[in-house]
Amino acid sequence: MQNTLYLWPFLTAIALTIVWNLLLLAFSSSFFQLRRWRGGVRHQGKEMLPRLGGVAMGLAFLGAVSFDTHLVITREILGLLVAGVVACLFGLWDDFRELSFKAQALLQVGLTTILFVFGMRITTLKNPFGEMLIFSEENAWSVFLGFILLLIWTILVMNAVNWLDGSDGLLGGVSFITFFVIFFLSLKPEVNQPPVAILAIVSVGLTMGFLLFNFHPAKILAGTSGSMLIGLIIAALAIIAGTKIATALLVLSLPIADALWVIGERLHSGQSVFDPDKRHLHYRLRDLGWSEGRIAWFFFFLTALIGAIALFTEALGKFIAFPLVFGMIFVFLLYVHQKAKYKQSVSVV
Repeated sequence: MQNTLYLWPFLTAIALTIVWNLLLLAFSSSFFQLRRWRGGVRHQGKEMLPRLGGVAMGLAFLGAVSFDTHLVITREILGLLVAGVVACLFGLWDDFRELSFKAQALLQVGLTTILFVFGMRITTLKNPFGEMLIFSEENAWSVFLGFILLLIWTILVMNAVNWLDGSDGLLGGVSFITFFVIFFLSLKPEVNQPPVAILAIVSVGLTMGFLLFNFHPAKILAGTSGSMLIGLIIAALAIIAGTKIATALLVLSLPIADALWVIGERLHSGQSVFDPDKRHLHYRLRDLGWSEGRIAWFFFFLTALIGAIALFTEALGKFIAFPLVFGMIFVFLLYVHQKAKYKQSVSVV
């Protein structure tokens, strides 16, 4: 019974994702206008690839959740489904017409508001050295602060995942590992969240099915619809699972540290933090001669290693792991930055 509870949602999700990817690939081959002709900085050389992977994952997610008879659709889960549909629709708009950063920021605030209206809350924050910080629903300022934390968390995760979609396989692979960690976390006796486990294993199926088409050389891209959807699901599941933000934050430490590094560089150079460029780690590793496949496996290995640490440590262990993991990542980012800068100076001479 326990095996079928999670096996069938997983198989349904991966099968639906594969079928939808195949259908959308065939459809986009017949209609060339289903591509954004301006690939921009992030997708140079991949302008002809359809950006419909997010649509495939969104349809598969709705199908797998709808077909599962064991999953009770609570108010929070319904909010996730509604927000997921909105993310896919507006993300698809960006994939074809390229929305401004202001429109995308407004979309992310709107998605967070949907989750909040449907009852999703950050109610507690664990203190590894003492009592938990509790946000009471009876205090207006406490509710407002909880919303702000939810907004910061959701935007942080969605953008970190979005910026992974610049190299083949990164978004699918890193998200796949993250969902696996959330799945096993939900099964731990002290958490015991079968609904979250079902949603997480469905998401494992989504990302695995997508990865079959997105690993180098990619046949389809996730697009904004895919990155928004996957980032939204990760952010929401971490909260539904009982505010397991620390675990998800640790697992995503590589893309989040990279995002913070790039934002810092852009601010230091006087550039807008929203302007796309090639400062992200995967671009710099590519400039150093790494293949996209090698970059993907490096991200997968490091994410899986950090995920294992996050899964098997308690609050105090995570508190200690945070500065160590982020510190080592920032040292590596500095090393890659200096090496890429040196290579560029040599090539100019």
